[in-house]
Amino acid sequence: MIKKESRNAMRVERHKRVRKDVHGTTAVPRLNVFRSNSNIFAQIIDDEQGRTLVSASSLDKDLKLTNGSNVEAAKNGLFHIYAVSNIERA
Repeated sequence: MIKKESRNAMRVERHKRVRKDVHGTTAVPRLNVFRSNSNIFAQIIDDEQGRTLVSASSLDKDLKLTNGSNVEAAKNGLFHIYAVSNIERA
């Protein structure tokens, strides 16, 4: 009988394969988006420093998202927060 890998093991292998080529730098950080059935979460990550620069989700009150799974609205909110945080650092 053929041995079947668990779903989690297959997911980990896909993750390794993708992350081998995809990485964020200080100049061009990586955007990570997780969408569940009811909410969306986004992060801008600098892999060189190993830090999450900014994060946002549909649960944040300041984004005022009406639809929890609206991808474009979450990205726009995240980029707005990132731009404001960069202005404050400068």
